[in-house]
Amino acid sequence: MAVMDGCEAKKRTPELREFSCPECGELMEAFVKEGKIVEEAKCDACGYKMEADSPVPEK
Repeated sequence: MAVMDGCEAKKRTPELREFSCPECGELMEAFVKEGKIVEEAKCDACGYKMEADSPVPEK
């Protein structure tokens, strides 16, 4: 149904978000969908890695 496609498509589309690295506090970016990281994210400052499907860290 074309009318509802906008709502459903938004839920399926990952969103690029910034948050503080849990290790060093620097800003890092990750693609997030439904509160979970979609693919591995790495902090440029300290090299900390967050695995895919891990929850987004609290601010």
